[in-house]
Amino acid sequence: MQTREALVTILNDLRPQDHFNIIGFSNRIKAWKDHLLPVTPENIRNGKLYIYHLSPTGGTDINGALQKAIKLLNNYVAQNDIEDRSVSLIVFLTDGKPTFGETNTMKILSNTKEATGGQICIFTIGIGNDVDFKLLEKLSLENCGLTRRVHEEEKAGAQLIGFYDEIRTPLLSDIRVDYPPDVVEHATRTLFPNYFNGSEIIIAGKMVDRKFDQFHVEVTASNSKKFVILKKDIPVESQKLGNDVTVTPGPPSDGGKDPNHVERLWSYLTVKELLSSWVQSSSEQEKEQLRQKAQALALSYHFLTPFTSMKLKKPGLHTGGLEESRGMSAATGPETVVQSLRGADVQPGSTASGVAGPALKKSYSPRIKITKTSVDGDPHFVVDFPLSKLTVCFNIDGEPGDILRLVSDHLDSGVTVNGELIGAPAPPNGHKKQRTYFRTITILINRPERSYLEITPNRVILDGGDRLVLPCNQSVVVGSRGLEVSVSANANVTVTIQGTIAFVILIHLYKKPAPFQRNHLGFYIANSKGLSNNCHGLLGQFLNQDAKLIEAPAVSGKNLSNQPFPPAEGVPEAILNVKGRRVPVVWKQRKIYNGQEQVDCWFDRNNAAKLIDGVYKDYLASHPFDTENTLGLRKSLRAETGSLLEERV
Repeated sequence: MQTREALVTILNDLRPQDHFNIIGFSNRIKAWKDHLLPVTPENIRNGKLYIYHLSPTGGTDINGALQKAIKLLNNYVAQNDIEDRSVSLIVFLTDGKPTFGETNTMKILSNTKEATGGQICIFTIGIGNDVDFKLLEKLSLENCGLTRRVHEEEKAGAQLIGFYDEIRTPLLSDIRVDYPPDVVEHATRTLFPNYFNGSEIIIAGKMVDRKFDQFHVEVTASNSKKFVILKKDIPVESQKLGNDVTVTPGPPSDGGKDPNHVERLWSYLTVKELLSSWVQSSSEQEKEQLRQKAQALALSYHFLTPFTSMKLKKPGLHTGGLEESRGMSAATGPETVVQSLRGADVQPGSTASGVAGPALKKSYSPRIKITKTSVDGDPHFVVDFPLSKLTVCFNIDGEPGDILRLVSDHLDSGVTVNGELIGAPAPPNGHKKQRTYFRTITILINRPERSYLEITPNRVILDGGDRLVLPCNQSVVVGSRGLEVSVSANANVTVTIQGTIAFVILIHLYKKPAPFQRNHLGFYIANSKGLSNNCHGLLGQFLNQDAKLIEAPAVSGKNLSNQPFPPAEGVPEAILNVKGRRVPVVWKQRKIYNGQEQVDCWFDRNNAAKLIDGVYKDYLASHPFDTENTLGLRKSLRAETGSLLEERV
């Protein structure tokens, strides 16, 4: 699950000028295509479908997968006219150790280095606790890349947001920085394989003679077919601290204050380089020498490394009152980012920048009226029946990773909404073993043109004729071909389709989440006029239906939602008629719109077993882009297998 999520995150960051392929590997190696494909909305969509259908079959052939990837890149470079600033990259993700094919790590490293020939950079991502992270570190260090670790208990997608942004735009390669002889000593690394847009190159060292007024620097680099030389004379000024004391390299003073920020930077960079050399070295004697140097320097400058430890002094007891406390309140729990349907406060006229595709309109806070029909929280479903003035609610106890069909109307209005669940531990002393929330809402639109949206608490991806990635922390409105998407910063996303269908997705963010909390989404139906009578899904099946209270308790007399003093929550029991089914319900109060409104509803306590058509598993989609709806097909005489296959995204 985490590997799949990580792959999708990186796919979302690909640029239109990139070319890509996907290779799945276990004990078998299977490339998605036999060549690299351009980045287009259709190829990205199909690539995601391929990822969601990947399934491990046992074993991990790391060597074979790398060789396959290198061969694909080399073939593409040999057969195409490559742009000057292009670079060949492999983003290698794994959650295991080499257990199939070549399993000797030294042999894997040598095979990879020989195959790349110094022309391909490998960026490795280790997922979970069973990965051979040392092997991944060496693979990236020896092939001009870097390594990321994704912890098992955390979301892979959240940890990898922006990862590809760091490496996707190469500007220079083979960078070398030179200084005049005998002018600089103890310099950190001066050779760099690549320089990417948004990255940085830092070199620190000590000047031997401070009498020079100017300092000559020469930088050489290549831009594929071009060679770049930069020469610069930099004015030199002595760095002094207090009482005209000139700074010289050395450990921090006894008082614990650093003599100089640049010197501390030098020590930090030097320790990092020593650790990298230690990882790459295959000589035990050399590794011990590197370890001792890194340890001594880290101790002198108070850096925590794999070779040093940190001791904490227990502070004195805090005797201040509760009003002086910060962070989580014992009464209310972790604080939630303030949000509402009107949106968070934003600067007038603020827009998202650097986005290609449809023109960005002036941002605004949407004033859209929405119904109670929704799913939010853990997840709690609410269905409003306006004709009978009844509101019904129910819970669905799904599993993390389940993808639920919320609205299924693909064959008629061309709209499908799926929601993917994420898990969290249950609160202490609760009746549930775990909680589930929606982390992704996918909206697929088939008319007038195919497009889709992926909405997470962090960003919105709109993929149609053009591809947009909109951050959720900026307010913006985009519109194209009858589809409008409005993002209200850190509050909600409103999606309007052909002016007759509208959905509002609430964004729930936590500043300091408790273990049982996760950033998540709520889904609300604002306008369903454009959805057909054949619409189905966990919410969609009720949009054109009505409910009737046929056996109400004597204390109610009429609809309890209109009673000024309703009975105690949970009792007494009543019978609701929905679609000809008798559904036992109890009266309950439920908060919606992020707690802004409380509704009285009739609650089906049995996981909606008698309320919904079919059973829970009938509402599970195979992947986020699945538009099939077996329950809806049974009810629609116009649905045919052939047309369903043609319409499937």
